[in-house]
Amino acid sequence: MTDFSKILNKAKELEAKMKQSQENIKKIRVEGISGSNSVKVVLDGEGEMQQIFISDEILKEDKSIVEDLIVAAHNNAKSQLKAKTNEEISKATGGLGIPGFKWPL
Repeated sequence: MTDFSKILNKAKELEAKMKQSQENIKKIRVEGISGSNSVKVVLDGEGEMQQIFISDEILKEDKSIVEDLIVAAHNNAKSQLKAKTNEEISKATGGLGIPGFKWPL
């Protein structure tokens, strides 16, 4: 017979680790770049854009090029954020993952 108190204790331990991971994720900052550092975008752990840098040189380009570079930098940052978030979750879950659970990124 399974010892349910051990299962309950493990669940509480996992819950505490997940809460800590969520706090750690909020503190994450990632920088996405495009156009040889012409455009940089900084996202926080919740995926909110905190800062954008556009070089003076790139502003001389056609508007559609600048727009594409902003999108590319944002996508680069989002990809990095997803990787760091997954890494943080893996720390909490011991690499087991949680089936069916997806972060909003």
